[in-house]
Amino acid sequence: MEKYFIIHGSYGNPYKNFIPWLKKELSKRGKTCIVPHFPSFQFQSYENWSHILSSYLDIGLIDSDTIFITHSLGSIFVIKFLLEKKIKIKKLITVAGFNQVVFSDDSTLYTSFYLDWDLLKKFPLFCDDRICFYSDNDPYISCLELKKFCESISAVDVFVPQAGHFNEKSGYLEFRDILSYIG
Repeated sequence: MEKYFIIHGSYGNPYKNFIPWLKKELSKRGKTCIVPHFPSFQFQSYENWSHILSSYLDIGLIDSDTIFITHSLGSIFVIKFLLEKKIKIKKLITVAGFNQVVFSDDSTLYTSFYLDWDLLKKFPLFCDDRICFYSDNDPYISCLELKKFCESISAVDVFVPQAGHFNEKSGYLEFRDILSYIG
C-alpha cells in the first residue's frame, strides 16, 4: 500500500509553507500521509532527524511502496537516510533540494546532512521515479546549485519560474503544480 511522507526543511515544520495544504489534498484523495516533525536550530542534525525517521522504518512504514515529498534540506536528508539504510522506495519528489551549499547563517546546521557527490549519484539505484522542482529566484540557493542537485540524482527536472524557495515568503501556501506528479 502506498504511503506518502512529506518532509520539511531547515527552519520548517509540518504546519508551514505548502505542507498542510498538500497533506489535506493527499488525504482528500484517500492517501495515507505522514508528516514528521524534525527539530530545528541547535538540535538540527542528521543524527537527530535520522533517529525520528528510523522510528517509522522500524514499524514498517517505509518500504518499496513509499513516496517521499521533500522540501529544501529535507531532500538531501531523505536521500542520505535511504542510501545509509539501503532502502528502495517508489518515488521521490524534491522541492528546492540541494547538497553541499554553504549558507551564511550557520553552516553547522546543514553539513551533517550533506553527501559526497559521487555517493549521491548512486541514488537512482534506490528510487526509479525522481522529480525535482526548482526555481530561478530562490533567495537561498542559486539556480545552478538546484539544477546540479537534480542532475546528480538523474531526476526529471521541473523548472518553475519566479517560485522563490517554494515557501510562505514566496507565496507557496498551496502548490497545485505538484499534484500532477503525485499520481
